[in-house]
Formats: sequence, C-alpha cells, structure tokens
Amino acid sequence: MTEVEQINIQPSLGGFDAFADAAEQDGETSHSKDYVHIRIQQRNGKKSLTTIQGLEKGFDYKKVLKAFKKEFCCNGTVVEDAELGKVIQLQGDQRKNVSTFLVSNNIAKKDLIKIHGF
Repeated sequence: MTEVEQINIQPSLGGFDAFADAAEQDGETSHSKDYVHIRIQQRNGKKSLTTIQGLEKGFDYKKVLKAFKKEFCCNGTVVEDAELGKVIQLQGDQRKNVSTFLVSNNIAKKDLIKIHGF
C-alpha cells in the first residue's frame, strides 16, 4: 500500500479532537468556570473531614474559616497544597452547611458549587 492510500483509508475526524475536554468543545476553556469543590473524606470510624477547594483568590481564607468555625461549631484549618492552592478543611460532614453558607453570603453561585462524596 502506498502512503497516499493509507491516508485515504483513515477516517477523517474533521478537526474533531476525541480526547478534548467537554467544556472546551462548547468554546469554553476548562479554567473559565472555576468551580468550588466540596468534598468529604472518611477518617477513622465515623469521623469525617470536609474539604473546600476552589474559592476565589481574593478572599481571606482565615476569615472565611473563622466564619465557618463559628457558624457550624466545628474546628478547621487552611492547608496549602502544591497543585490545588489553598484548601479549607473542616471537621465533620459539613457539605450542605458550607454550600448554603457560600450561596447565602454571595461567595459562590449555586451552579458553580460541586459537592462530592458518598
């Protein structure tokens, strides 16, 4: 088979990248929508840890953490991650509480919050 025949046999994708991200196909880059991710991690027994990642850079994480701790009566900390940036960790399952708090205080929009876990 010659090189010209091989090229004609391969299907034409018409410039479509099968491995492209779904958000990029809509004309948006994956970084244009910055989601706030709320996750839960099981520790030992029935203890759990809630992590909040993806808040805007302009917020003072210490003040947000202090408000979370007062509102939810739990302890927490701000952890610096190399890949994810600053992440807030709270004791217990605070996923619903954090979500309603972020929406009610106009920190994040409801459609930009993703809750993960169980």
